[in-house]
Amino acid sequence: MQISDIIEKLHRERTATPDEIYYLLQHCDETHLAFINEKAREVARIHFGNKIYIRGLIEVGNCCRNDCYYCGIRKSNRHIERYRLDKETILACCEEGYRLGFRTFVLQGGEEGSRSDNFIIDTVSSIRKAFPEVAITLSLGEKPTSTYEAFFQAGANRYLLRHETHNEAHYRRLHPQEMSLANRLRCLNDLKRIGFQTGTGIMVGSPGQTLDNLLEDILFIQELQPEMIGIGPYLPHHDTPFAQMPPGNMEQTLLLLSIFRLMHPQALIPSTTALATLAENGRERGILAGANVVMPNLSPVFQRSKYTLYDNKASMGAEAAEGLLLLEQKLKKIGYTIDMGRGDHPTKIK
Repeated sequence: MQISDIIEKLHRERTATPDEIYYLLQHCDETHLAFINEKAREVARIHFGNKIYIRGLIEVGNCCRNDCYYCGIRKSNRHIERYRLDKETILACCEEGYRLGFRTFVLQGGEEGSRSDNFIIDTVSSIRKAFPEVAITLSLGEKPTSTYEAFFQAGANRYLLRHETHNEAHYRRLHPQEMSLANRLRCLNDLKRIGFQTGTGIMVGSPGQTLDNLLEDILFIQELQPEMIGIGPYLPHHDTPFAQMPPGNMEQTLLLLSIFRLMHPQALIPSTTALATLAENGRERGILAGANVVMPNLSPVFQRSKYTLYDNKASMGAEAAEGLLLLEQKLKKIGYTIDMGRGDHPTKIK
């Protein structure tokens, strides 16, 4: 079995057998990584040109009812200052983002209950009324079906919900007993059925993750066919049970990113803040491996340090909305330009 043949097959047929994918995960070296990155880059160029879509990220709050073992805003962490942005502040962030040229806003936050859901419904309605043509993305965790339907009716277009792992034993390693993989998968199926452009994904190198787990994730995403795929390295946070675990590997993350680009040519795949945190040129390396989305931070500057899913999060400079010129310069150096439009999934342009 030749690795280059597997990569060529992925490029040509957009699929491979489980054994072939596993072999690629197991044996990909530096030379083959460069080759698959090149093929993925080529596919992204065919579908998106040299455009990188930007999304304005607004971290609406760091309060969370969950206790995921890897996350810095888990409810058991008593050492962070909790906050919630009010509607006026969120709208002000959108107004500033719109002025800068953003046409997609991403509202991300910890998972809360029904009171927060009503607040989000009202806020999304207000954003939709103020900015009728923008895309509104939510990333707020697991919700009842009726809540997702209400979010959609209020005007949200997209929803990001990483499944994190499709393996039950690995899921149990990462989450407390009261959470369930079955419910996470129910949420993703609901989102697709309701009509959201749906995103899922994984942390690469999360504690206990094996190549078998990664293969299972690849096959699950192939079946789900999400419009968005979020792939980033696992990064530890000092106030979690996994504080001493090593971070995910850059090369393995880039390999997964390219595999997903070859298997899902039209997907919206971000080069994540976690990549930019792992290495100074991580964002650029992600784009050169097939990513086509970047999410600069529109959140109030004084709140950004409180939204710490992991340690040392990059949130200033080219990661920040006010650093658009710097981001533009960095992208230009690798042959790409910013696209300020909505950047819909090609098969679901509205």
